Amino acid sequence: MSPRRTDTGGRIDRLRTIRFTFDGASYTGHAGDTLASALLANGVSLFGRSFKYHRPRGVLSAGVEEPNALVTVLRGEVREPNIAATMIEIYDGLTAVSQNRFPSLSWDIGAINQLGGKLLSAGFYYKTFMGPVVGPLKGTRFWMFCEHFIRRAAGLGRAGTAPDTARYERMNAFCDVLVVGSGPAGLMAAKAATDQGARVILAELEPHFGGSANWSGEVIDDMPAADWAARAAGQFEGHDNVRLLPRTTVWGYYDGNTLAALERVTDHKENPGKGEPRHRYWTIRAKTVVLATGSFERPLVFPGNDRPGVMLAHAAERYANEYGVLPGDRIALFTNNDSAYGTALALKKAGAAIVAIVDVRPELSSEMRKLASEAEAEILSGHAVVATEGGKALSGLKVQRFDMVSGALSGDARSIHADCLLMSGGWSPTIHLASQAGARAEWNEALQAFLPPKPTQKWIGAGAFNGHFKTLEAILDGRNAGLSAVGATGTPMAYPSVESLPGDSQPAPVFEIKAKGKSFVDFQHDVTAEDVRLAHREGFVSVEHLKRYTTLGMATDQGKNSNIPGLAIMAEALGKPIPEVGTTRFRPPYSAVSIGSLAAERFGDLKPERLTPMHDWHIANGATMYAAGLWYRPMIYGLSGETIEQAYVREAKATRESAGIVDVSTLGKIAVQGPDAAEFLDRVYTNMFSTLAVGKARYGLMLREDGLAFDDGTTWRLGEQDFLMTTTTANAGKVMQHLEYFLDVIWPELKVHVTSVTDEWAGAAVGGPKARAILAACVTGTAVDNATLPFMGIVRGKISGVPVMICRLSFSGEMAFEVYCGAGYGTHVWEALIEAGKPFGLVTYGLEALGTMRIEKGHVTGAEIDGRTTARDLHLDWMLSKKKPFIGSAMMDREGLIAPDRLELVGLIALDNRPLNGGAHVVEVLDEANPHDSIGHITACCYSPALGKHIALALIKGGKARHGSRAFVSDPLRNRFGPIEIVSNHFYDPDGSRMHG
Repeated sequence: MSPRRTDTGGRIDRLRTIRFTFDGASYTGHAGDTLASALLANGVSLFGRSFKYHRPRGVLSAGVEEPNALVTVLRGEVREPNIAATMIEIYDGLTAVSQNRFPSLSWDIGAINQLGGKLLSAGFYYKTFMGPVVGPLKGTRFWMFCEHFIRRAAGLGRAGTAPDTARYERMNAFCDVLVVGSGPAGLMAAKAATDQGARVILAELEPHFGGSANWSGEVIDDMPAADWAARAAGQFEGHDNVRLLPRTTVWGYYDGNTLAALERVTDHKENPGKGEPRHRYWTIRAKTVVLATGSFERPLVFPGNDRPGVMLAHAAERYANEYGVLPGDRIALFTNNDSAYGTALALKKAGAAIVAIVDVRPELSSEMRKLASEAEAEILSGHAVVATEGGKALSGLKVQRFDMVSGALSGDARSIHADCLLMSGGWSPTIHLASQAGARAEWNEALQAFLPPKPTQKWIGAGAFNGHFKTLEAILDGRNAGLSAVGATGTPMAYPSVESLPGDSQPAPVFEIKAKGKSFVDFQHDVTAEDVRLAHREGFVSVEHLKRYTTLGMATDQGKNSNIPGLAIMAEALGKPIPEVGTTRFRPPYSAVSIGSLAAERFGDLKPERLTPMHDWHIANGATMYAAGLWYRPMIYGLSGETIEQAYVREAKATRESAGIVDVSTLGKIAVQGPDAAEFLDRVYTNMFSTLAVGKARYGLMLREDGLAFDDGTTWRLGEQDFLMTTTTANAGKVMQHLEYFLDVIWPELKVHVTSVTDEWAGAAVGGPKARAILAACVTGTAVDNATLPFMGIVRGKISGVPVMICRLSFSGEMAFEVYCGAGYGTHVWEALIEAGKPFGLVTYGLEALGTMRIEKGHVTGAEIDGRTTARDLHLDWMLSKKKPFIGSAMMDREGLIAPDRLELVGLIALDNRPLNGGAHVVEVLDEANPHDSIGHITACCYSPALGKHIALALIKGGKARHGSRAFVSDPLRNRFGPIEIVSNHFYDPDGSRMHG
């Protein structure tokens, strides 16, 4: 028999022995145990070390709210940290280790932090590590010096690096009623809805339905609560309109009555079945939600309240009743409400000695005194615990007389020998999901708790969630919603009658005992009562600021334990009542959610791969592919032994000398059609399109509403009411959204329809001095001479029998033509163009050569249109029409957007003929030891085969005025410093004679 296991009782299977290890030591438990209950049964009191001070910590609770007993579970090489031992069902071979300690749990060198005192108080990061370092490292910031050590010490568990081999699933579910929680209230709500024919989902985070009824000492309908719960859950058999989800935590409540849940399918199994997922992620859309999530018992704040052996009273009752485990032999209780007296009696019946009940209230009801007498416990009313004694386990406590009104202590402290202290500071309804659903909680003075807000979505509350603690009167608020409970036989089933505790469980408004020593409010983050008062003294008066400055209620706690005590201390410091101080809004997730479940089947390389119609040809012909946004595009077509630079220089040079062909299928293509299409384009673009002739194209620029440049491209007029807009590859989706927004919201009266046709067209650009001759050799049905196909002209014809549309325009600066055909014929037309170009020396080129030629020509792309530049910054002000308004015209002349010192587009030439780097800064005075006073930065750079120099485009303050001047590139991260010349961005053929030739 384990040291603290009772002879009988609990729902564990005493005939099945489970073997597991914790910190390398072997232990045994029984089927149905949690890791916490099994370790307690084996006499283990030390479970972990605290976050900041590395204080020894034992288990505090018995459920999902556990802040102390967080462990790492190992499955082979895979490690999962920060799992509450109270939520781990043991199985043969379970391996768990404690966290946040070195070299061992019993002797942790990090405990020296307890000597830090006020140095480690709230906000110590901000106060300590911002100043400069003195001494040998003078000149560096203190944080930079300490960061490595701080990051090693931060956190609790250590994440693993081995791939997670488990499988995860996603599920979508729709129901009429989702019931969250399966206590008596939840079971009855689910039964009522099921019998009415509704589609019901009942989700319970524990392994068994029945909630507290599984372990409480209550009697419902003249039978033990556990039996009542089993009978109630069994009544769902034979109903195909109810889905039961045990081990399922509903962790998020979103708009439209959409809730997120995590089902732990095989965490409790040694050998999961073939194909079984570890976790299943549920997205549940419900017409109505019943929140029967119960309540949490609150801790009390007093010196030493975190010592191993101090736990919540009802948790101890649960360990005794559900797992047959006593948390101690000599147990004392400290309370401000009646519920602890029932716990004392339950533990006495389980075999523990109750040495004392310390109650802050001076007057107690006769019923409570009777319960204490039955538990053979001494009552110390009007007293408070002021200290605990012991090292890594509790050995005793000290109590003093306490005035509940003034909070003053008096008289001599009295020592009480006990190895377990149970505390009860009242109860807080578990309103997290209701808060997530979109409203502020409401304070109840009598219960000293926040009750659920008024619903803003379709949910109703039931049981303790509504503040009905202990008693199960009005078990279903659903009675007001027309729900009626019906028994398995079809006869009405009465709401349960309960042998509840006499009196009430309304707590006295006492949460903290002010005495010498550290009193913890948030156990997980080592936030003390003094930290809360310090935050107030330093000006943090909002509860949201308090939370972030002290870390109170953050991470997995989310206010489950610390919320009300922390608010009470803050309210006292402010001199305001708790409801005026308010409470933080709870946010999802309610409890930790595995990353694997969020990804589910979507693992590995999840990046979408958009491939052009000629993709396979590129691969087969030696292209090195490059991910450009969502698209895969050829970077180079390298020859054997060529570097990337050698390849793109060869491709760009050959294109300028003869001809080159590049795949431009990725350009955004949008059909703009309708009677008002031309008017719409006039409003969208900065320049005129209503005057564009059919069969012609025009370069266009779009601004955002704030006057900054958005996108550029060409638009072709194919008919009076038919335009084809092209956009940059990166902005295709954004431009489509932009157009749809203005048509749907701003100008719904315009008769225009926009359609994305990007994937409908394959495109190839043929450029160079011999480009026209190549087209003439393969195009039929139209001439391509200058008269028939002038600059920005459009013709239709055929290539190798495939209909094509050709527009003469250039991105390279050479005479060039864009050829479009149906996507299904893309490779066929591409190969025909290449075959026709062989006698003319046609080369295929990729993005590197494309970028090189555009830099040489001075064209802009997304690197320059970066959301901060204007048309004037890019020297595109010639495109700003003065004849019409357009999107952004009202804002483009704001003072800040026309300032003389704005960054303007320029060209740079490296005078030391060394490579330049994108993102490098430009300075007037070079200071390699202390780079400063940047006047701009490089946006794009390359080696120019046309110029034989390393060049770049850049955005420089007062750029045009600096043409011909010298400056320096300053790139300390890559140790690149050197002289440059600032020139026009048009390096190559500035008058456009080659393009128009």
